[in-house]
Amino acid sequence: MTQLRYLAARVIDEVTDGHSLTDCLEAQLASIHHVRDRSLIQAMCYGVCRFYSRLDIILSYLLKKPLKTKDSDIHALLLIGLYQLMEMRVPPHAAVAETVNATDKFKKPWARGLVNAVLREYLRQSDEIQEKIKEEEEAFYAHPAWWIEAIRTAWPAHWQHILEANNSHPSFALRVNQQHLGREKYLGSVSAHIMPQTQQGIILEIPTSIDKLPGFSAGDVSVQDGAAQLAAELMELKSKLRVLDACAAPGGKLTHMLEIEPSLLMVAVDKEPARISSIKENLLRLKLKASCICQDVSKVEAWWDKQLFDRILLDAPCSASGVVRRHPDIKLLRQPSDIKSLAKEQLHLLTSLWPLLKPGGLLLYVTCSIFLEENVEVVRQFIASHADAQEDIIHADWGLACTYGRQILPGMHEMDGFYYARLKKL
Repeated sequence: MTQLRYLAARVIDEVTDGHSLTDCLEAQLASIHHVRDRSLIQAMCYGVCRFYSRLDIILSYLLKKPLKTKDSDIHALLLIGLYQLMEMRVPPHAAVAETVNATDKFKKPWARGLVNAVLREYLRQSDEIQEKIKEEEEAFYAHPAWWIEAIRTAWPAHWQHILEANNSHPSFALRVNQQHLGREKYLGSVSAHIMPQTQQGIILEIPTSIDKLPGFSAGDVSVQDGAAQLAAELMELKSKLRVLDACAAPGGKLTHMLEIEPSLLMVAVDKEPARISSIKENLLRLKLKASCICQDVSKVEAWWDKQLFDRILLDAPCSASGVVRRHPDIKLLRQPSDIKSLAKEQLHLLTSLWPLLKPGGLLLYVTCSIFLEENVEVVRQFIASHADAQEDIIHADWGLACTYGRQILPGMHEMDGFYYARLKKL
């Protein structure tokens, strides 16, 4: 058990140094083979990332002076300890003892007494501390101050709900393959309920591992959030249309489009070889076909064959501010300056791909962001500078209507936060 706290602290230390939680966890879990142990490490790491701002402020109450930069590993271990005491069902004496013992792995003998004292002090003051954090927004909402202000500015009527949703656990949503069976039939094999805003989406009542999902290996279902499932449904697909999925990995929206209309002439582009591999794996499992190209999609001259597309799906790189509950490290990794640079890249992608669309064709612009700068503002700028671009208004019973497009906020309809805008070429 001591080893598990040590590994979890190493993960958190790496994340706070700017690395992805997914990548760091994958590296550390490679040596852990028991499912229960892997689950414990994941729970601690996701939990600390989810409530990092709160835990860090509480730790500042308990430390007489901040730890030195070179002791960021001990700082991470203290956060692991606090999270166990605050949010997990680990008996307090076990949480303290195992976290204290983990200091030996870092070969910093002085830290043993400090960790023991801090965690025991928290247990003595926990009631007072819980009251104290109500007075600090960063601690209470467990978000960096700039996140709170940006969300409050963008969504004044919804900001508190968004922050609360970001700290919750995401739904486990599936997409039933309509080429194989209807979702009502699949519901007979699992405990789940329908997502009424989608055509093939369901949500499992109890999350389970992929290898235990009935029919997964046979291609009967895929794991995909309900909001992401709306993309293919908004594309107005017809037989043998030529379709571009730009920034296509890992291929969820791509394969969904092919499930709806297998005759599509589908081209998938992504610039990372590993991501292209993930697309091919999904295509193979679902027995679907698409032309996969490993290139930067914005460098059109490097990959385009000069044949225009009837439909283009642009799931643009973004802040991922709508999927924080699924990837809580985003709150730590994203910086305020990122939003402006991402919006610039998004507009560049739109402008680069627009000439590839046939007159009368549709381009669906998608992000998993909730920030207006990446969504409505990008579309507004694009339409203002392209006389042949017109919004094709999305009429739907989900999300919120915006000046351009529609926005789903985190937790709305049991979905992640997504933005959609559909453009028609005149």
